[in-house]
Amino acid sequence: MSDLIVRHGGYRKLKSFQVAQLVYDVTVRFCDRYVDKRSRTNDQMVQAARSGVQNIAEGSQASATSKKTELKLTQVARASLEELRLDYEDFLRHRGLTKLEPDHPALLRFKEKKPQTVEGVAAWVEEERARTYTDEQGRSRTGTDGLGGTESVSVGVRPCPSLSSACLVANAALSLLNLACYFLDRQVERLARDFENEGGFSERLYRVRTARRRGKS
Repeated sequence: MSDLIVRHGGYRKLKSFQVAQLVYDVTVRFCDRYVDKRSRTNDQMVQAARSGVQNIAEGSQASATSKKTELKLTQVARASLEELRLDYEDFLRHRGLTKLEPDHPALLRFKEKKPQTVEGVAAWVEEERARTYTDEQGRSRTGTDGLGGTESVSVGVRPCPSLSSACLVANAALSLLNLACYFLDRQVERLARDFENEGGFSERLYRVRTARRRGKS
């Protein structure tokens, strides 16, 4: 890259983008399964998740000529994911479902697995649902339920209502959103610091022109 057009793009390598993209994939599947397709909430959640991903990518690409635009779009992505976080919290609260604490065993196991795909999240959901199934003697029984499957519970098996698949997926999404927002907060701080110290395209243009004039004189 020249001194004027700095290195840009590369957003696919950003942790913020990778986690936001997983949040988007999970949200599309979640809304398809648990949120009324005719409701405004369904569309808003999907669009907020998409906005997070798209604005990170657009900001990274725009950084070639405008650090200010990159900073603005990254903040838009952060705001979109915050909106989505509130939607997931509302989903749990309105349905009387449990919002798990960060140190809840199920969430600790989720963080240990570090799923990279929506299928990985679904696998964790099924594992946790299997943990909640007990027969009348308290013995563990296995059922199937997840982001894309249907629940099948044997006679005498009692799933824990507070850890339904919807509850688990929403909490998984919240955990991922916390991580994505953490990465974006750090990204915004770095971009603001770089902009303050180095300026943007106009400052680079001035430096390049000044250097060339001096070279010709």
